[in-house]
This record gives sequence, structure tokens and C-alpha cells, in this order.
Amino acid sequence: MKLSTSVVLMFCVALGIIFMSVYQPEHFFGMEYEVRVINGFSNNSSLPLVIWCISQQDGDIGGRALQEGDDYGWMLKTNIWSSSHYLCTMKWDAKRRSFDAFNVPRDRQRCAPLKKCSWLVKEDGFYFSSDEVNWKKDFSWY
Repeated sequence: MKLSTSVVLMFCVALGIIFMSVYQPEHFFGMEYEVRVINGFSNNSSLPLVIWCISQQDGDIGGRALQEGDDYGWMLKTNIWSSSHYLCTMKWDAKRRSFDAFNVPRDRQRCAPLKKCSWLVKEDGFYFSSDEVNWKKDFSWY
């Protein structure tokens, strides 16, 4: 009797995993997102906006100095635990600010349906958009 109960239980678990991987594959294989940070300053041609980003799963993903209108972007795939987190530090002149460029609990829904998370960095703060048409100020430099 014990053996048959174990077999039925294992069969149900296997069936559940198969069902989830077919109908909700993002929970097993991760979802791909595009993250993009754009220098939206209107007059900083002599002083670039410096960005440097890291993540828990990928480590140091690098950075660069962005002139007016330049962007820095990458593709990411969420992990099975939905804990993907990308932290960027921005520096411009005496201003410095670290922010979550991507964090699964916050961005899973707001970056849908295009799976795009864009940031426009301006003199007065950081603006977010999931379509690069409608921008909403998320926070200030300080």
C-alpha cells in the first residue's frame, strides 16, 4: 500500500511540473527582459553621465560613460526563484545615485507586455517607461 501511494504522489508531482512548464514556462525557464538606461540630459556634452551596474546572478555587468542621448542596455533572464535584481550607480558631476534598474517583484508587471524596462536620466531625476513613449518620474537624484 505504501509503495502505491508513493508512486501516485510522484506521478502527481511530475504531472504538476509538466503542466506548469507548458502553461507557465517563465516560472521554470525565466522571462527575458530588455533594460535600457538613456542619458536624457539636455546640456552635458562636456561632462558624461557615468553608469555602472551589477547583479546578484551575473555579477559585475560593467558600465560606461554616456554622452547626451547615449544609452546603455542589456538583456536579462529572470531566474527560477524570481529574485533577479540589477543595481546601477549613476554619477554626474557631484551627483551620485544608486537605483534598482530591474527587480523582479517590482518590474515583472510594469515592464509587461513588451518585456522592456527603460530609464531616462535627466537633471531633475529618473523617469521610467515600458514603451519609451510614456515616461513617468520615478525618483529624484536626492
